[in-house]
Amino acid sequence: MIKTEAKLVQNIFDKPAEAPTRDGFGKGVVEAGEKDERVVVLCADLAESTRAHWFKEKFPNRYIELGVAEQNLATVASGLANYGKIPFMASYATFSPGRNNEQIRTTISINNLPVKIVGAHAGVSVGPDGATHQALEDIALMRVQPRMVVVVPADAEEARKATIAAAFNGKPTYLRFAREKTPIFTTAETPFEIGKAIILWEGENPQVALFVCGPLVYNALVAAKELADEGVSTLVINNHTIKPMDRETIVNAAQKTGAVVTVEEHQVSGGMGSAVAEILSQEFPVPMEFIGVHDQFGQSGSPSELLEHYGMGVSHIVTAVKKVITRK
Repeated sequence: MIKTEAKLVQNIFDKPAEAPTRDGFGKGVVEAGEKDERVVVLCADLAESTRAHWFKEKFPNRYIELGVAEQNLATVASGLANYGKIPFMASYATFSPGRNNEQIRTTISINNLPVKIVGAHAGVSVGPDGATHQALEDIALMRVQPRMVVVVPADAEEARKATIAAAFNGKPTYLRFAREKTPIFTTAETPFEIGKAIILWEGENPQVALFVCGPLVYNALVAAKELADEGVSTLVINNHTIKPMDRETIVNAAQKTGAVVTVEEHQVSGGMGSAVAEILSQEFPVPMEFIGVHDQFGQSGSPSELLEHYGMGVSHIVTAVKKVITRK
């Protein structure tokens, strides 16, 4: 069953509307700018691709174009934050935080400044742009930095909410967004709070808990439905905040089910699954399987082809659930 308190849109398995999560950022940052004139947006010559151009059109005097200079992007943003602004710095994730990690660490994290780092076009679903533009290490880079909040929204609506929430959390924050259109399965009423995971699907006496972040949450829901049709009951948890992670929900789900599968469009090493495993190794060790990219770089292809090639499709999630059950 789908958790009714989550208030998902109706008939989410019947051709839901689609939009890239980067659209949610574009809409959310405009809303944040309407609420507070301290909100400013900086970009590294990728305004349309990141959807920062919507803010530029609405608030041209609060938009700063830095050009292809991601290190400068971070340092200018930190300076603005130090003087009371709420800066969003937008680029592709492979370049920010990929290229300017040292500047983020030194000028933002160490100084605990509320800069919002927008990493767009993350994961292999970037598609034909290939390995150089497919960030698969960014969650690991950001979650290891002290003071940094890390959020990976599941769909465009949640991305909008996450952007607004990040604007006013007073902390350095990394927001990860995708390029490709993906299903919108949450609504304006669906709960969202940074640091609080959401149970979206709960079968009767669930045998496995699936912790998922980003657009692959939808794949996990489809997999849960297929498994239910086969008599396998699961929990699907939208684990959108990688840091600070919802420790209580994770431990409770592991205790309830006795087995865990993590799903993310990122390197398995150092990503969301690693963070879940760190918590459970201390609190309640259970058998685990990890869906994600296993120590490989991306390549050119269509988004759907690449997700299948790297083992992140619905069938792979179903297989992982069945495998982990045998290890209980």
